[in-house]
Amino acid sequence: MSVLANEYKSSVAPALMKKFGYKSVMQIPKLEKVVINVGAGEAKDNSKVIDAIVNDLGKITGQKAVPCRAKKSVANFKLREGMPIGAKVTLRGERMYEFVERLFNAALPRVRDFRGINPNAFDGRGNYAMGIKEQLVFPEIEYDKIDKVRGMDIIFVTTANTDEEARELLTLMGAPFAK
Repeated sequence: MSVLANEYKSSVAPALMKKFGYKSVMQIPKLEKVVINVGAGEAKDNSKVIDAIVNDLGKITGQKAVPCRAKKSVANFKLREGMPIGAKVTLRGERMYEFVERLFNAALPRVRDFRGINPNAFDGRGNYAMGIKEQLVFPEIEYDKIDKVRGMDIIFVTTANTDEEARELLTLMGAPFAK
């Protein structure tokens, strides 16, 4: 079991229970899943781009990525329905906690001019979304082996009902929110 999963059970959950006055342990918000998404518009011209993205996401998360296909045809973008235009990975359980721990402790501190993540990027239902401009911040990615610098979206889905509960949960898990 990862350090973060153990820490959640020993210190995060009791702190949340005390702060928000929950009556039952089932009311305590927890991290449900983490979704990492990479969109690549240039994939319509070059099919090898998707392979590179899937490979990078596999190294970063330890789980194989799934290619995402276009739902509609858009003539202005020269896009047909069913063309691969990105890749995503959904992490749950042990892998999710390991990824979150590496993201907060290893990857984010490597971002240039890092002052913390935006504390206002909650959706109103307790989920948090953030973007990273380059995959190089992850230690698993070697600079020489990549073909192009790509960004990614990382979405934290929680069982929290409000943004305040979710913010407190992520803060206790080690999220470096900007002051």
